[in-house]
Amino acid sequence: MSETDGEIRLEYGLDEKPPLPKSILLGLQHVAVMIVPATAVAFIVASAVGLNPADTAYIVQMVLLFSGLATVVQAYTVGPVGAKLPIVMGTSFTFVGAATTIGANQGLAAVFGAILVTGFAVEGLIGWQFKRIKPFFPPLVTGLVVVIIGLYLVPVAMDYSAGGVGAEDYGAVHNIGLAALVLGIAVVLNMFTRGVARLLSILAGISVGYVVAVAFGLVDFSPIANAGWVAIPTPGRFGFEFDPVAIITFAFLFLVSGMETVGDMSGITAAEGRNPDHEEFRGGLLTDGLLSSLGSVFAAFPVTSFSQNVGIVNFTGVMSRHVVGISGVMLAVLGLSPKVGAVVTTIPSAVFGGAVLLMVGMVAASGARLIFLHTDLNRRNMVIMAVALGLGLGVATRPEALGGLPRAARTFFGEPVIMTALSALLLNTFVPGDQSPLFDAAPEGPQDAPAPAVDDD
Repeated sequence: MSETDGEIRLEYGLDEKPPLPKSILLGLQHVAVMIVPATAVAFIVASAVGLNPADTAYIVQMVLLFSGLATVVQAYTVGPVGAKLPIVMGTSFTFVGAATTIGANQGLAAVFGAILVTGFAVEGLIGWQFKRIKPFFPPLVTGLVVVIIGLYLVPVAMDYSAGGVGAEDYGAVHNIGLAALVLGIAVVLNMFTRGVARLLSILAGISVGYVVAVAFGLVDFSPIANAGWVAIPTPGRFGFEFDPVAIITFAFLFLVSGMETVGDMSGITAAEGRNPDHEEFRGGLLTDGLLSSLGSVFAAFPVTSFSQNVGIVNFTGVMSRHVVGISGVMLAVLGLSPKVGAVVTTIPSAVFGGAVLLMVGMVAASGARLIFLHTDLNRRNMVIMAVALGLGLGVATRPEALGGLPRAARTFFGEPVIMTALSALLLNTFVPGDQSPLFDAAPEGPQDAPAPAVDDD
């Protein structure tokens, strides 16, 4: 993979179609690295609320179904909805705390009612009007959002590598060994091979790790036998309530989701050495909002862009939206067939941990590249970076420091993406500089134009 001024040498560009067999394997690779964290949200919330196994399985399948539908919409668009970018969608851990607390105290009807209202009202409207606010999100701001997304997910990746939070064998040698095996295989294949072996390096690592886990008796196959063959979506299965506190809380979290999506889209287009354009930003955010609201009707938690898969795009150099479209179809099929989905969920957390650790590191690196491409590292910009990253990592590593704030304030300011994005946004806006929309903003164009790639392979 060569690199000139930040634009990586792409094996397949945005609109290019790899051969179908290769596309299927590349699409499977995207599904493999996100399916466990995407469905984990449903398992965690269902356990906290006390749902029975049938209701839990239903919510898991709806998460997969609407993740797949939203992914297909992002790749191909429906009218103004969709970015025509390789964005894999899934349920974010951003919503776990609120869904768990509100679900346990007020019931899932209040959770899904709040999602129904705020999905489109917050993120959908931001997407619709993003052209007006885009000047406030230059590469310095969006790059910092990408960086913090990668950095604050590192502990999550380490937890997976250790066996998963709460696991009896958390930190056991066999878990660390599996994660290291997957990480090592992916890195070696990506750095020292060419062609299909490099492009499928992550899937190869996960596959070998899974086989080793089976050989050592670390895989539980019982979910496959217990799963049904077909799950039919049922509107309003848990009902809807419109509680003001729940709506305000989820409005805050959809703001976080919007910031993450802006950052993820920037991380994807950074592979071409550019920021997303107006239509891409608008379509991507509209998909987040509209599909989240639609999904809540069928008891799916909110969908948003998945940062791990941004790392895959940059790591493999495969930017084809058609590959991600295939991933969306796979996810939708899994959402309608619990039996098939159960096979994937048998993969141990540690196996995914090695891959996720690599991916979140690549996300942070792609954000740093986006900043360095378009930002002078002068005193002004260095101070903005220091404040934004310091606050973001501060609340990520020491959330208890905000314990004296009211509950709603803790929810809002305790999100690393919100702290980083808001501090970067405010400082960049009101401190004079070439990326400030109020002062010395440079004409748009040169900073977004990708540099020509040079192939040094």
